[in-house]
Amino acid sequence: MGDDYFKVIRGGLNSTFQDEGREGLYHIGLPFSGAMDKRNYLIANKLNNNNNNEAVLEFAYQGPLLKYFGKKRNVVITGNVNFKILKKDKSIYNAECYRTIEINDGDTIDILSTNRSVYGYFSVNGGFKLKKVWHSFSTTIRAQVGPNNGQKLIDGQEIKLKEGNSSTQKNLDYIDSNIEFIRVIKGTNFNYFSEQSIKDFFSKKFEVTKLTDRMGMRIQGIKLINDKYTNIKSEGLVKGTIQIPADGNPIILLSDHGTIGGYPKFGVVISADYDKLVQITPGSKIKFKEIDLKDAENLYRLYNMETNNILEKIK
Repeated sequence: MGDDYFKVIRGGLNSTFQDEGREGLYHIGLPFSGAMDKRNYLIANKLNNNNNNEAVLEFAYQGPLLKYFGKKRNVVITGNVNFKILKKDKSIYNAECYRTIEINDGDTIDILSTNRSVYGYFSVNGGFKLKKVWHSFSTTIRAQVGPNNGQKLIDGQEIKLKEGNSSTQKNLDYIDSNIEFIRVIKGTNFNYFSEQSIKDFFSKKFEVTKLTDRMGMRIQGIKLINDKYTNIKSEGLVKGTIQIPADGNPIILLSDHGTIGGYPKFGVVISADYDKLVQITPGSKIKFKEIDLKDAENLYRLYNMETNNILEKIK
């Protein structure tokens, strides 16, 4: 018998395979990549009884339309997502996030849209049948690295699946909480900016623009004035870095960011707030709060503890 598989009827706007990311390759220009919202990624795999680092489908705004061919198995969608299951007998099942859903041969999954958020995650019990590239299932489209030839899903392709494992029906009562502000530590060029600009950054609201993707998030508001140096040597970058180009509008680097850059680095979004940051939709307003490195480290440990506690609730 052949592999179970999905036929892609509609690829969605930006549907890619992702896992926890690709470590240790900055020196050859490959970013970490991986799932933008790590907590929702981990929950999707845990509900399906998969390994933590199993590949999932990450989608932005509108997800894929997938027709299933194979034996009965469970699937899960996490995030704030509108979707439905079109059964083979033509009945429609309006499904819910954070619970396993049994699908059968001939069923179709229609991931309609994310709701007041950007990213959602689709996992299948047993996992997708993929080959790792540079030790990871993550897709980096700009570098054309990863499974699926480093590209997003396209209409008409087939996605083969691994054998399913023993999986029971599971659910999680989970609502992703909102936060009042995004917390930031000082960057290496923080003191390049005027006192007024620093005050404005932490007191004014900024708007997320449509120029936002897996590589970076452009925000606009009051312009930040660099009154010392604008031409600096390119340096290594990390996820969450806030760069300020000449026009004074910040760019926040996200998971597929370039590994070096020459814009002044005003600050870095703390790791504990990154999952929340990437789910903020264009047109939304955000505020920032400065904290120190010690607090950032403590908040990261706390966020990981909270994530582990959530995963442990899934039996």
